Amino acid sequence: MHRRAVIALALTLLATPVAFAKEEAKDKAGASTYVELQTLNATTVRINGSRGVVTVDNGLNVPDPALRALAAASAPRLRAAYNAFLSKYMIGLSPGAPPNADLLAAEFQRLTDRTLGKPGAKFLIGSILMN
Repeated sequence: MHRRAVIALALTLLATPVAFAKEEAKDKAGASTYVELQTLNATTVRINGSRGVVTVDNGLNVPDPALRALAAASAPRLRAAYNAFLSKYMIGLSPGAPPNADLLAAEFQRLTDRTLGKPGAKFLIGSILMN
């Protein structure tokens, strides 16, 4: 039980940058540059062998208004790409192992750039929860 508490605390600390990014994500005109995306979910295997769920709260910081409109319109395609990767990644983890947030963020950023066709949208992880 202590290990779960440590993992939960570490994953909660990962949410801090996104909380600040939401507040600071304003362009010069005062419009929000933050594009909120739906939560990502994938199944995982707990240490006791039962099934669990990993949930990733996420969003994009897109300063360019034209790219922000494209990102908002492409949200279903982005979510499909993110979920496909997350599902494959979680299947490969050892039972009970926490996901690597840095690896996830890097891959989600690569998928964002590829889906939108160019860089300029910064992928942000709000939190990663395992149940």
